[in-house]
Amino acid sequence: MPGSRGAPEGNRTYFPFFSDFRGRNVTALRVGESSALATIFLLAIVGNAWGIRLLAQRWHRHRLCAANCLVLNLFCADLLFITAIPFIAVVRWTESWVLGDVVCHMLFYVVSLSGTVVILSLSAVSLERFVSIARLRHAALGRRKALAAALLLVWGFAALATLPLCCFFTVVRLPAAAGEEMQICTLVWPSFAGEIVWDVTFATVFFLIPGLVIVTSYSKILQITRASRRSLNAGLAYSENHHIRVSQQDYKLFRALLVLMISFFIMWSPIIITILLILVQNDKQDLSMLPSVFFWIVLFTFANSAVNPILYNVAYFRRKCQEILLCCTGNPVRRGAGTETTARRSNHEQPHLSFITR
Repeated sequence: MPGSRGAPEGNRTYFPFFSDFRGRNVTALRVGESSALATIFLLAIVGNAWGIRLLAQRWHRHRLCAANCLVLNLFCADLLFITAIPFIAVVRWTESWVLGDVVCHMLFYVVSLSGTVVILSLSAVSLERFVSIARLRHAALGRRKALAAALLLVWGFAALATLPLCCFFTVVRLPAAAGEEMQICTLVWPSFAGEIVWDVTFATVFFLIPGLVIVTSYSKILQITRASRRSLNAGLAYSENHHIRVSQQDYKLFRALLVLMISFFIMWSPIIITILLILVQNDKQDLSMLPSVFFWIVLFTFANSAVNPILYNVAYFRRKCQEILLCCTGNPVRRGAGTETTARRSNHEQPHLSFITR
């Protein structure tokens, strides 16, 4: 049976992905893998449900901005992303693929679809924040029709781009020891050239380009916020017709989204590199990628779905999180700081704004 290397059939080597034929006496390892999967699965469900609930409460109080709607879309994509975890846990125990052809086609498609939606949502959020803060267009994405069209575009584009994975992931039956037969769910492209083109194009269009858009947008936003603070500290006179306003709400949302961006690239870069290495392995037989290594890298990527809502909620709803923690520990909640905004509103004061010259 193939262990650490891909499963060969004739002159072709198939990478087994989540199937890992490790022989006997690996029960402890399987228990460890299942525990890690279950922990991330539960944390992701609770965290994303918590994030959706907080945004829904905010929706009831006053309409969400486009950026928060896109973050809500990101949480939904994360929930879809982790639906693959129970199926992966089953395969880690059975080793041979026993889930059938339909699950084989859909599992990796759903994973890649939701991951693509996450990166496209982050890109859309960064662009919307830059447009909103710089006032290049007056809240164009804030309109319901434009926002709905943007969300449909994100999901439709991701669904079409990842469709080849649904088509070409299939169950392959391979001979094993003692005349037995083993099954793996693997990616079988019609041609090696087509696989190269798709992998490189996908990594470029859905990872490098969105990453460049995100970095550029947040760099511009950071320049605006720094210049805004310098202008405020210098005590410059201003006129709304000649200045850009950056509110405390913008600062808070910018900080939360910046944290999401950093965590995404840290936790998704390994799997993108691994996929490219698997492509190289199919061409160079002397390069071996262990299925167990692939599993732990994928697990690290799944952890991003659990980390995203935690980072966003702590960064954006920091005061609300502090209140929840104080309630859980039995300590009284300090109402003075929490009612600062309410008092300010009752006195009809404007929220704190910083201004910079265009």
